[in-house]
Amino acid sequence: ALIILAGLMPIMFGDGTGSEIMRRIAAPMVGGIITATLLALVVVPAVYYLGARRKAKQRISTPEPLAANPSPAE
Repeated sequence: ALIILAGLMPIMFGDGTGSEIMRRIAAPMVGGIITATLLALVVVPAVYYLGARRKAKQRISTPEPLAANPSPAE
């Protein structure tokens, strides 16, 4: 993500021919890269952790029923 952002910075702050159009294209890309990185590194692991913790609490609070004795093989 940092490499992509570093590549977009010259486009964002350039002042050559067509820079106004390119700036309009690069700005949403910068926002999308930042958002996607935060989502992948913060939000998804947090949601996974909360789900795993909830599942572990359910497992502790409700004991699993004992399995019936398997019948002998015929």
